[in-house]
Amino acid sequence: MSDNENFDRMDGDGIYSKVLRAGRRTYFFDVRETRAGDYYLTVTESKKNTNEDGSFFYKKHKIYLYKEDFGKFRDILDEITEFVVNEKGEEVISERHQKNFETPTTANSETKTGTESFTDVDFDDI
Repeated sequence: MSDNENFDRMDGDGIYSKVLRAGRRTYFFDVRETRAGDYYLTVTESKKNTNEDGSFFYKKHKIYLYKEDFGKFRDILDEITEFVVNEKGEEVISERHQKNFETPTTANSETKTGTESFTDVDFDDI
């Protein structure tokens, strides 16, 4: 299975779930049930990290998304992802992925020193 391949899995409760493995991160999309019997979605990001002793642990972040927000959430997600792809394309640009990557601020730029970038603030005026 490739790093970015997703697959289906079923909860112990028989409610639908999908998993997306993306490098050191894994995204879990789980359908859950409220006490009233309605469904909602949880999205969990799990990232593998290393302790100082070399052992592993997973850092997790979770969001809950309820049916009444699906449409607005989808619209904003579509708009934002379209913006990013239109502005920067689909190719990944990062230091981690390209060893010879230079940011615009580090490539052919001079670093300011001295007081020309300093603003004197008197807090008595606030």
